[in-house]
Amino acid sequence: SLPLPLQKRHFHYNTQPISINLSIGYFSSEEPYPPPTPHPSSHSSMANSQRRPAALDSVYYPVVALALILVACVDFCDAVTVVDVYRLVQYDLSGVPFGSRLATLNHHAGSSFFASSSTVDLSRTVLMLPVRELDLDLIKEYIGQGKLLGGLLLLLPPQFSPEKVETAVGRDEDFDLLRNKVSELERLLIHANIPYPVYFAFEDDNINAVLAEVKRNDASGQPATATTGGYKLVVAASDPKKIASPTITNIQGWLPGLKPDGDSSQLPTIAIVASYDTFGAAPALSVGSDSNGSGVVALLEIARLFSVLYSNPKTRGRFNLLFGLTSGGPYNFNGTQKWLRSFDQRLRESIDYAICLNSLGSLGNELHLHVSKPPENTYIQQIFQGFSSVAEEYGLQVGLKHKKINISSPRVAWEHEQFSRLRVTAATISERSTAPELLEGTGSLSDNRLSVSETSIIRSVKLVAESVARHIYSQEGKGTNIFADDGSLAVNPSYVRSWLDLLSTTSRVAPFLSKSDPLIMALQKELADHTAEVNVQHETLDETFTFYDSISGRLHVYQVASVTFDLLLLLVLGSYLITLFSFLVITTRGLDDLISLFRRPPSRKVKAV
Repeated sequence: SLPLPLQKRHFHYNTQPISINLSIGYFSSEEPYPPPTPHPSSHSSMANSQRRPAALDSVYYPVVALALILVACVDFCDAVTVVDVYRLVQYDLSGVPFGSRLATLNHHAGSSFFASSSTVDLSRTVLMLPVRELDLDLIKEYIGQGKLLGGLLLLLPPQFSPEKVETAVGRDEDFDLLRNKVSELERLLIHANIPYPVYFAFEDDNINAVLAEVKRNDASGQPATATTGGYKLVVAASDPKKIASPTITNIQGWLPGLKPDGDSSQLPTIAIVASYDTFGAAPALSVGSDSNGSGVVALLEIARLFSVLYSNPKTRGRFNLLFGLTSGGPYNFNGTQKWLRSFDQRLRESIDYAICLNSLGSLGNELHLHVSKPPENTYIQQIFQGFSSVAEEYGLQVGLKHKKINISSPRVAWEHEQFSRLRVTAATISERSTAPELLEGTGSLSDNRLSVSETSIIRSVKLVAESVARHIYSQEGKGTNIFADDGSLAVNPSYVRSWLDLLSTTSRVAPFLSKSDPLIMALQKELADHTAEVNVQHETLDETFTFYDSISGRLHVYQVASVTFDLLLLLVLGSYLITLFSFLVITTRGLDDLISLFRRPPSRKVKAV
């Protein structure tokens, strides 16, 4: 027999309809389903079912009210504001710890070292200090004496944000003084071992409003504590972990020269090199627009110019051109060292000379040619005279700086010194007259878009490209202008600006760049567009340097109530819960049951045996 479809049947008990779904079992279409026999307890159960809605209605509104109170309490805990913060770098140098050693932040806010006396403990206070108002001597003394803080939040002016891509035009004396102050602060922080979290943030309306109120509380003698309330700063972060085997990536592009028919000899090579990575107090903010974003931009534009020149066999020179974008620059140019050691001996011996580009975006008119070989050396004199003659045509001055290298020392001040250690003639062209110290001046907080001039970079590009081209085509001293502004080989200002803007908004600290980082892929593609052959080399950074993650986070600022408010809220909630309990007992069990809960139970007398 075919099964009956699922159907509803209605039965009546005390005129109350009950709907039952027959969803289990199959029956013959010829045999009707027998009616159910009412259970004796069905009447009482129906009565209970009638009473439940009323009880539920009486409970519903108090529960909703309690839920609203709890939601209100949750709303009180919402953050007043949330801002992006950037942690001070944490690293080890030969096993010695430096930088900020913690990342988690969860303390009340303060506004100054007002409580720096021995009677007050600041180990549970996060100091919010605007850099423009910072007393460097005071913070230097505080860090130097090893005094504890709950944390340090340094507020940078918005002009130092990498998102600011305005040009250097319009800089005033106050801004330059502020840049020097930031640079001095950065040197202090990166060379200190700080046992508490240190973060950077940028001033805005929200954070300034919080700071103003914190200052008012501090001025009134009521700093934020668990007792008085105030503002609490929270950064939820995991413990910083070591970056295992950080990678440094070198990118090289090759433009072959024109070899005469039947000539089997190796063509000479000119290498043009720039280090593209950075290092700064806050790795997430280390964009290095000048050091060495300007050098990278200059190299790419020079590669573009010579790719046009070498695309025509009639104008292709009898020199190979080797373009190298190297990593590990702040770390004794570790990437350059490993890149050069990967060369075969034939290529290394074919290098006529190498020009390293470093910090070319200054507003000044003076550049320096740094060399390791004695200035009397014939090759050095030839390079220097070639650059000097072209510099005069562009209104620039080029000075010669000689610094003898110490082979036994691992310290490498300039990139060309890695070439000199392998007995390859090389020089560094830079706006700097002296080399920065280790881990300094290679992408500092103040080295942003406002610190470089497109005009200066364009002039440096013309200087290097014209000097190299005149050497290739033997045009020294003839007044030939190969890259004239009105010719097809003119420098492209839009190209320079676009790459400078990109690099000025991209942090490039090598240990935090993966092998497939978008920046590395973009540089590789750009060199591939301008050269005949591109090779990428991945190496591991020298073990002398150890870095830790957790370089940025989100700061939540909470307005915390005082203990008095907490006690008052607890009293209100307790009263409400007692009232709700009493109401439910009276509704469901009656007033007598409620009163019986508070009666003293009768004593039981034990009869003596």
